Amino acid sequence: MNLEKTVQGVRAQVKEWRREGLRIGLVPTMGYLHEGHKSLIERAVMENDRVIVSVFVNPIQFGPNEDYGTYPRDLKADMRLCEEAGASVVFAPDVSEMYCDDFSTFVDMNGVTGELCGKSRPAHFRGVCTVVSKLFHIAAPDRAYFGQKDAQQLAVIRHMARDLNMDIEIVGCPIVRESDGLAKSSRNTYLSKEERTAATVIARALLAGRTMLENGERDGDPVLCEIRRIISTEPLAKIDYVEMVTWDRIEIHHTADVPVLVAAAVWIGKTRLIDNFIFERE
Repeated sequence: MNLEKTVQGVRAQVKEWRREGLRIGLVPTMGYLHEGHKSLIERAVMENDRVIVSVFVNPIQFGPNEDYGTYPRDLKADMRLCEEAGASVVFAPDVSEMYCDDFSTFVDMNGVTGELCGKSRPAHFRGVCTVVSKLFHIAAPDRAYFGQKDAQQLAVIRHMARDLNMDIEIVGCPIVRESDGLAKSSRNTYLSKEERTAATVIARALLAGRTMLENGERDGDPVLCEIRRIISTEPLAKIDYVEMVTWDRIEIHHTADVPVLVAAAVWIGKTRLIDNFIFERE
């Protein structure tokens, strides 16, 4: 497995693979990799001949008061995990490699970004779309892999690829959880022991909501009320949003008569965590 720090280096490797007729998978990440990322890499390895994992904490998707400066970073550990999972190349550029001093071109989107995290974090998805678009141009993959934990991001990237005629298959992969149900996230490392225990309320609340839908409830309002009620029993939890939206247009919807995404963002102390589930009637 190779470490590449430059766009030129990745493109040279991709050109060589293309001459050999190989299929390429891309797993975009911000690093500090965990079992959730590893599951994406392993699936990419199963479905492609070569796999590139990008490790880049993207400054333009963070707001001015968010955690860009303190976001956890550990490239050596990331390299070990990528090698164990079977990746071919880790692309870990510096910010200056991705954004020149007078960088002024962005990829933006309406509609799909209007609710959930797009509403709570203005300009976040402009940063996501811009960096992912750049990675797609650099790596020229056949497939790109994203986790369902960031479900709105997955929907946004699918719409971007469709709208801009990108000839790339966008593959969504299931949420990977801790044994107590907490969705794996690099930001879980921010939690104190007490906060880590408190954070499990998010998964418990969403499970209760899913159970209501599986038992035949189709009205979203009582489902969302129950999820909010359960989360509110935890003193350390503060709800950012709990919503039901169409999957995957991400429009507020109050009835589970179509495939829906039930998503939550919750502050546990100073850490904002997200989780969700997708429900489709059988």
